[in-house]
Amino acid sequence: MRFYTENECEEWLRARQRALPDTQPEQSLERVLFPEKPYQLLSFAQWIAGSITFREPTLLWITEIGIWPSSENWHLYYKLRQSHADYRLLHEAPGHLFLQHESEDLASFLQMTMLNGWGGYVLTHANYVNAFVSHDEYVDFIAKLDSNLTDVREKFKVSKTS
Repeated sequence: MRFYTENECEEWLRARQRALPDTQPEQSLERVLFPEKPYQLLSFAQWIAGSITFREPTLLWITEIGIWPSSENWHLYYKLRQSHADYRLLHEAPGHLFLQHESEDLASFLQMTMLNGWGGYVLTHANYVNAFVSHDEYVDFIAKLDSNLTDVREKFKVSKTS
């Protein structure tokens, strides 16, 4: 696992000739609300980490913090981050690059992101489905091809949006 500055996150996208998924025209989107119970966030995060990444590198880029300060457990976040030998502050390096074998780490950081009321992007190397995790307790799954969202719709029992 590596931690990236904002510039390094932008370079990661540029190297793949990509932009943030919600800034691209003609993208399909499926919005899924967070589970009702906080203890269900782990399985939600694990599904995201294991299903849309295709066991390829994935960048979690946190772009929204401080919106719900009473929800933020900075101590727990920094202990988790320090367990990966990185001692920078989140605003100094908001990107978290997870390698193929680090899906459980991605799930843990996603769960922490959701619990803390933060927002950001799950940018997959495969680029079939990406996601935006909102501080407003939903995830937008975004894909260039609408058919790539079939698994999301089946898993969360949502009908295709128009």
